[in-house]
Amino acid sequence: MAMRLSAARRSLPRFLFPSGCPGGAAGDFSLNNLPYGVFKPRGAADAEARLGVALGDKVLDLRALAGRGLLPSSCGLSERTLNTFMGSGSEAWKEVRHQLQQVLLSDENPKNLGALGDDVLKELLHKQDAVEMLLPASIGDYTDFYASREHATNVGKMFRPNAEPLLPNWLHIPVGYHGRASSVVVSGTGIRRPRGQTVAKGQDTGPPSFGASKLLDIELEVGCFVGPGNALGEPIPLEKAEEHIFGLVLLNDWSSRDIQKWEYVPLGPFLGKNFGTTISPWVVPLEALKPFRTPTPQQSDPEPLPYIKQAANSKLGFDVHLEVALQTPEMSAPETIIRSNLKYMYWALAQQLTHHAVNGCNMRPGDLLGTGTISGPTEESFGSLLELTWAGSKEIHLQNGKVIRKFLQDGDKVVMRGFCQSPEGGRIGFGECSGIILPPVGS
Repeated sequence: MAMRLSAARRSLPRFLFPSGCPGGAAGDFSLNNLPYGVFKPRGAADAEARLGVALGDKVLDLRALAGRGLLPSSCGLSERTLNTFMGSGSEAWKEVRHQLQQVLLSDENPKNLGALGDDVLKELLHKQDAVEMLLPASIGDYTDFYASREHATNVGKMFRPNAEPLLPNWLHIPVGYHGRASSVVVSGTGIRRPRGQTVAKGQDTGPPSFGASKLLDIELEVGCFVGPGNALGEPIPLEKAEEHIFGLVLLNDWSSRDIQKWEYVPLGPFLGKNFGTTISPWVVPLEALKPFRTPTPQQSDPEPLPYIKQAANSKLGFDVHLEVALQTPEMSAPETIIRSNLKYMYWALAQQLTHHAVNGCNMRPGDLLGTGTISGPTEESFGSLLELTWAGSKEIHLQNGKVIRKFLQDGDKVVMRGFCQSPEGGRIGFGECSGIILPPVGS
């Protein structure tokens, strides 16, 4: 049912963008993307949150579209979060996507927006710079995985130099831990430097001292929003897993390396992670990413157990270019320090979800899964400052060496971007996932 648009018509509808793409280049939000988000108009004290779709530099108001009978009204499009729509299932997602493309593009469609007149379009459309973006869903639970082999290997080499980098279980299970949903924030939200217990270098057994983290880091990740859930006690088979995945966002799992180091044995991350996780506001549906499917890295030595073993010739990975830029207070613009790709991730999103639910854990619409840091085979593709500086033994040089960083300082801004690019020039973008480091409370 979903429309695959021709090269000539795939970008933006001419009646809304007569001069072509804003800025003159292929943007993130074309007709082949149509990502979902939650917004409210700026400057209106009584403005309610509502669902929207990004198109070029505009936002389509889904509540207004559904209210005028231009989209289905029974799948949650008039609500204030995406949770109900996420839970409505893949057939409802496809129907809404198809009808959106029809009203935006098909001149023969009696509901075509181009024929409705300027007054109606003013009701249905907002400029992106005139709206405030909110979290796309009410996130009930957040789980963070550790699914990049290169990242896990790098961390193992740094912290266990005389042992095998990968622990014995890593190639058999998608390792994960339960994160903190309450501190997941939308792009643009400031992040307070956390405080906690740390130990001095070379004094791994303590005693600890209390204070602000000095080794504040980023983690370049992709987040996955769960669609329909599963009943308690019932697993999600791998072949059905993507029917339970609504879409993807960029995710920065801010990390305090010095707090984490002291606390993580024996039960894993706690205060070193739960102070903040930033996600991009627009959720890119899996349907938009279909042309960019790719195999995951080889999983043959050892082979996964049958419940998470991929079928032959399957393509559970996605070719998504990922970039991280850093801007310090002295700089007028951010500089790119990381170029990585989601395709490097060893365990696919579907495998992560299947493993999460194999014991009968019940997933719910709006639950969020993080991939864990995504690192590639080259130093430029390492997805954290911990790896780029090799635990602080190297420096990151910005502005031709005028600015130096090992870890984040107050006032530093981190900007993550992600996009898929076809050989013909078509682009599917994720927008921006950004945050600035604020001083700790009381400083």
